[in-house]
Amino acid sequence: MIRYTLRRLAGIVPTLLAIVTAAFFLMRLAPGGPFDEEQTVPPEIAANLQAAYGLDQPILVQYGNYLKGLLHGNLGPSFRMKDFSVAELIAAGLPVTLTIGAAALALAVLLGVPLGLLAARRHNRWIDHAVMGLALVGIAVPNFVVAPVLALVFGVHLRWLPVAGWQQGSLAYMVLPAVTLALPFVAYVARLTRGSLLEVLQAPYIRTARAKGLGSAAILRRHALKPALMPVVSFLGPATAGLLTGSLVVEQVFGLPGVGRYFVQGAINRDYTLVMGMVVFYAALILLLNLAVDLVYGWLDPRIRHE
Repeated sequence: MIRYTLRRLAGIVPTLLAIVTAAFFLMRLAPGGPFDEEQTVPPEIAANLQAAYGLDQPILVQYGNYLKGLLHGNLGPSFRMKDFSVAELIAAGLPVTLTIGAAALALAVLLGVPLGLLAARRHNRWIDHAVMGLALVGIAVPNFVVAPVLALVFGVHLRWLPVAGWQQGSLAYMVLPAVTLALPFVAYVARLTRGSLLEVLQAPYIRTARAKGLGSAAILRRHALKPALMPVVSFLGPATAGLLTGSLVVEQVFGLPGVGRYFVQGAINRDYTLVMGMVVFYAALILLLNLAVDLVYGWLDPRIRHE
């Protein structure tokens, strides 16, 4: 297992390098620049701005300098947010994004898995159709529609919850963003759990357990639950990163000071280093979460060995 983990970690490096390279050159090919919207300044001042951030150098030199800084953990300064480095901006917004993402992930698992199990055990009955119908609605309706509706109903009309802003440690400010993020993932988890459990329950070893007289609850707990959760675990790796990246819209709607806000602002302002820092952060997160999923496989199914 240790050798497998180290080998996978080594494989992450070229993948991350390819992502960084593609993002770097695509950012430079996009029209506009970080200082294009500044007030008209004399040519010598504009040249000084370009030189201060190394933008007057050939693009390959800029690329090499960025990689050197990245190897030392330096994501560079923000071009548009003066006196802040990219690492400082990520550190400032990350706790909010992680808090909302963790709450949404917990809701997705705690609601999606039981709903999927219930639908599978009541296969082709009204409750199965009801759960799958709600899941289809949850998948089909996007976050940018759900968020304003929830804010309008629970914040404006009922006045139960705040519709914008953030207070660290306040549950009230977490509810609407977390629920908005979680709804489509609850639907995905429920559908995956249902389909996987129905397949597992047709396996020969399940029929053997039934023939030995084991009840449905014992079969589910001892033999069916772990293998049925494998597709869910596989989904949760990229889903966790999806919750964090999906928070871009939610953070804008609810006015949250998270990482997603800086990503959006950086893209609008052509803040090269800020966007690159976010790309590196999200890419590394997705790769590490996929590795974690592969390692959990071995625990869920003893037949899997990472040789």
